[in-house]
Amino acid sequence: MLDHYTYIFAIGTFFALLDAFNNGANDVANAWATSVSSRSISYRQAMILGLVFEMLGAITVGARTADTIKNGIIPVAAFKGNAGVQMLAFTCALAAASSWVMWCTRHSAHVSSTYSLISAVAGVGVATVGASKVQWGWNNGKGLGAIFAGLGMAPMISAGFAATIFMLIKLVVHMRKKPIKWAVYTSPFFFLIAGTVCTLSIVYKGSPKLGLNKKPGWYVASVTVGCGAGLAVLSAIFFVPYVHAKVVRKDAGVKWWMFIMGPALFKRPAPEVADQKAVPNYAVVQHDEPQQVHTPNAESVNDSDLDIKKVDASVAVDSEKGHGSVNQLTYQELVAAGQERMHAKLRTKRGPLGWAMRYLHNNPIGPGRPYEIKNVKIMAGRLPAMIVVGALYGLHYDIHAAQTGIEGTPEGARMAGVYAHAEKYPNEVEHTYSFVQILTACTASFAHGANDVGNSVGPWAVIYGAWNTGKAAQSKAPVPLWQLAVLSLTISLGFILYGYNIMKVMGNKITYHSPSRGCSMEMGAAITVLVFSQFSLPVSTSMCITGATVGVGLCNGTLKAVNFQRVGLLLLSWIATIPIAGTLGGVLMGLFLNAPHF
Repeated sequence: MLDHYTYIFAIGTFFALLDAFNNGANDVANAWATSVSSRSISYRQAMILGLVFEMLGAITVGARTADTIKNGIIPVAAFKGNAGVQMLAFTCALAAASSWVMWCTRHSAHVSSTYSLISAVAGVGVATVGASKVQWGWNNGKGLGAIFAGLGMAPMISAGFAATIFMLIKLVVHMRKKPIKWAVYTSPFFFLIAGTVCTLSIVYKGSPKLGLNKKPGWYVASVTVGCGAGLAVLSAIFFVPYVHAKVVRKDAGVKWWMFIMGPALFKRPAPEVADQKAVPNYAVVQHDEPQQVHTPNAESVNDSDLDIKKVDASVAVDSEKGHGSVNQLTYQELVAAGQERMHAKLRTKRGPLGWAMRYLHNNPIGPGRPYEIKNVKIMAGRLPAMIVVGALYGLHYDIHAAQTGIEGTPEGARMAGVYAHAEKYPNEVEHTYSFVQILTACTASFAHGANDVGNSVGPWAVIYGAWNTGKAAQSKAPVPLWQLAVLSLTISLGFILYGYNIMKVMGNKITYHSPSRGCSMEMGAAITVLVFSQFSLPVSTSMCITGATVGVGLCNGTLKAVNFQRVGLLLLSWIATIPIAGTLGGVLMGLFLNAPHF
């Protein structure tokens, strides 16, 4: 054990955890934005399901891609057996990647944590052993050439898969004269597809931990299709009668647990009057109006009665150009006013969050320098409340209002135009596919855990192996299971605590979402990620789900159904990640490795 380099291991562990946290706040938030945007599940439900399936995917399948990041870019032989230099190299890579993704997440800029880490490792490799030693080519599918090939291929492949699945739903259900009944009675078929992909993600080439990769091909095929078929049969017995009562007979008296009654629900007496509210409304609307806002200099909100002052925003929208002009309040002021309204509502809540919001509102930092004694005391008193808000704020964040934009603003006008070019389907049909989307969302989360945990655990496993053994980590050294568990848990915490900051600019910000569209997007992205993962190629889950979103959006038959301004910003951030993360990693390693010393 390299006891004299324990501090490097500690620093590397810190940045590995930070990288995993930012991965959850950035990448996982984007992956779940589709389900939350479609209203199939709430943000809180996404938190719970994300925690479970991220950890399952990481622990059972996640070790495979870690090997590529560990050894496919910088060959072990390049370190000449120097474990200390190897530890320092991957610590610098983690520091550069996590710092860049953290900055982007703070500013709601969606980037790929996968390519951030890969670029940082490449930059560190150039600074450590020279550009000639870095695996720039294909390197049997493990070099930078193979990895960055996914930058262009993955979004397009994912778009193709997602568009194919959605067009299948469109032909089978949406274009029928009676789409509601078609949606109900064909749902087992789509459960078959979803169940097969879910099982495929675990069984295909298997998890090394379970030894499934040693099974013959016929075994893999039979188990995969068998599980999908079994799920389809179960859905025909239990799901179809339940959803038939909900969407066809509009029986609001049917509770969720009644699915266990199976076919007996068909004999349940029909309600005297059909309840039109038996299913939720999945329409995406702009409900944040600019007429009810706070002026920047308005007095403090009365927490007891929420007396929000009304201000005439005098909003004029140029319908021909699709742009809005605000005469009295600027766009930034309207956004700030909307956020203040949400904060005012939170301050009225009971419980820890309401207390913390009220305390922070009533105890602001006073005038003067932050380091003055009076402000230091105020800051010390605010610290517990700030921790509570940081832990619970996301639970109450209004994702849909943030995605659709404020009505009357330029962004709101742009999003309204995007939604206008997307066909709306009956809520009863969408409700049927909301259940399928829950399954596909869990599949996507499992795929993300299987693929993206390698971003952090690969370098961390190298650092730990070199520190623990005193030798440069070998190319085939196994990744400890406890490291996969710790980092997958950290990824989930990042999503739970700070995922809203990315989710608010994704989902409906790109195109109109609904459950039938959302399950197609997630299935297409999950298939793409799993295919790349089985070939040990780290691929960005974010790029896959974004490509799938654009692919389904184009199925509306017009380019106007996609917000290409947001897509362009995503492409810009993806491309900028490569040189910035690579430069940060290389500069850090160059400074530490060649620093003057006595």
